[in-house]
Amino acid sequence: MESKRQQKYAKLIQKELGDIFQKEARHLVGKAMVTVTRVGVSPDLSVAKVNLSFLLADPKSTYELINDHKREIRHHLAKRIGKSVRIIPELAFFPDESASYAQHMDKVISDLNIPPAPEEEEEEDND
Repeated sequence: MESKRQQKYAKLIQKELGDIFQKEARHLVGKAMVTVTRVGVSPDLSVAKVNLSFLLADPKSTYELINDHKREIRHHLAKRIGKSVRIIPELAFFPDESASYAQHMDKVISDLNIPPAPEEEEEEDND
């Protein structure tokens, strides 16, 4: 269970990282749309686990590129929130698999061959 402080901190980081990926880190991601889907912060606020979702790009290569430029992204984050927080957390990026999992499950369900239920004849009581 995250404390209110952790939740507030996570929400701030999520918002600012979203803006960074749209503006400052545009040269890293190119035309890809990067969405920060979830941020979890450690109790001491020193580590932020960031889940990312990617559109219009190869998720694996974009994820690796972002992971390689972690320091630069953290620097942009520090410029944005440095005055309001004591610690700029270390960033740990993880690809968010929920969209691809939902797509996979949708395909599995649509590929199921379920025969229609037999129609039951209603018996009428003639007493």
